[in-house]
Amino acid sequence: MVTVSMTVNGKQVSGEVEPRTLLVEFLRYNLGLTGTHVGCDTSQCGCCVVHVDGDSVKSCTMLAVQADGSSVTTIEGLAQGGKLHPVQEAFRENHGLQCGFCTPGMIMSAADLLQKNPSPTEHEVREWLEGNLCRCTGYHNIVKSILAAAATMQGAARAAE
Repeated sequence: MVTVSMTVNGKQVSGEVEPRTLLVEFLRYNLGLTGTHVGCDTSQCGCCVVHVDGDSVKSCTMLAVQADGSSVTTIEGLAQGGKLHPVQEAFRENHGLQCGFCTPGMIMSAADLLQKNPSPTEHEVREWLEGNLCRCTGYHNIVKSILAAAATMQGAARAAE
């Protein structure tokens, strides 16, 4: 067993894991953060996307020991102060949710995209989401939600200036 320590959603956590334990398993089973889904275990679907040190990562292909010392944000940590993140709000308002299984990964990927590219085109959003699969074929409303979040975040940034 190996002890891993990291900051998850702003809280310092640690736990003992086998060296082969995936980050997604540590989050779900050691920490009880079940919003990060396991869909394929092969890095194909994107349901397990989290942010590690600010970048989106498929947590089913990263070992927990690789995240030792890192800052991890899961879907549960995206909302702040009891208020949904603009991407979460946009998914709700624009019907970006269907069955909801892919939603955490889509939202985490989208939040990373908008951090890196605050004003993406529809084509750029679709390209960014290539590693995330929606089994309900809800891509139209997912893309619409991300573009709406981008507009909201741009408006908030302008208002703050």
